[in-house]
Amino acid sequence: MKTIKVLWRQSSALLCRNIRPIPFVCANSLHSSTKSPFFVSHTLLPEDINFPTNLPHNAPNQLFQLFCSESSLNTMLRRCWNCKISPTSSELFLVCNSCQCIQPVDPSVDYFRIFGLERKYDIEGSSLERVYKDWQKKLHPDLVHTKSESEREYAAEQSARVVDAYSTLKNSLSRAMYLMKLQGVHVDEEQTVSDPELLAEVMEIRESVEEASNSQALKLIQAEVQEKMKQWSEIFAKAFRVQDTEEAVRAIHRMTYYKRANEEIVKRL
Repeated sequence: MKTIKVLWRQSSALLCRNIRPIPFVCANSLHSSTKSPFFVSHTLLPEDINFPTNLPHNAPNQLFQLFCSESSLNTMLRRCWNCKISPTSSELFLVCNSCQCIQPVDPSVDYFRIFGLERKYDIEGSSLERVYKDWQKKLHPDLVHTKSESEREYAAEQSARVVDAYSTLKNSLSRAMYLMKLQGVHVDEEQTVSDPELLAEVMEIRESVEEASNSQALKLIQAEVQEKMKQWSEIFAKAFRVQDTEEAVRAIHRMTYYKRANEEIVKRL
């Protein structure tokens, strides 16, 4: 245990030497595709680091793994600006569970965690809506107008992030793209697709929309487009579950074209 304490203090001293944000790089924090390190976004002070008392006396490797875990490191470093209490690994750090003060935005908290959801494609819209309303109530300007200027700014930033998270997750296409982004895969919506079958189908849909004589005809075409959107949404869900990146990206490209077709129909209705 003495050896671990010495290692911990040496590591703490090294981290606290610079007052500027410093890159904290380790094997587990480098994504296989992006290779981008996790950056500590605020000054490290000795009191920011809680020494773990439950590590086995013969586990220096566990200490290294603890430092190299982005979520564990984030939990150790983050403290409520008001009551100075650190959140547990299971707590969401938008609002402090101890004093209920609104916290600065923590980029490591992804959109799914904001809504208490697993990182998966199939989600319940009703639960998303419920949690969204709960967060907006807590972050509403009318409820924080008596707070300090800093906390009002935190509330505005957190509220904007919750809105962005909600709009991203409630839409099947943006949710799919966000999931791929979390996996380190960027899918460009504007990328030109050279799939002859898809391009021919899109051309046929456009011609049908242009030739539609009334709103009833347009609604029939819209129903077909929405059905195709649903089918490819299911294909993406399956591809994502089995980690078939190529098929998942292909499904997103299909969904993107069907989304645009639907938007054209809506303009004519």
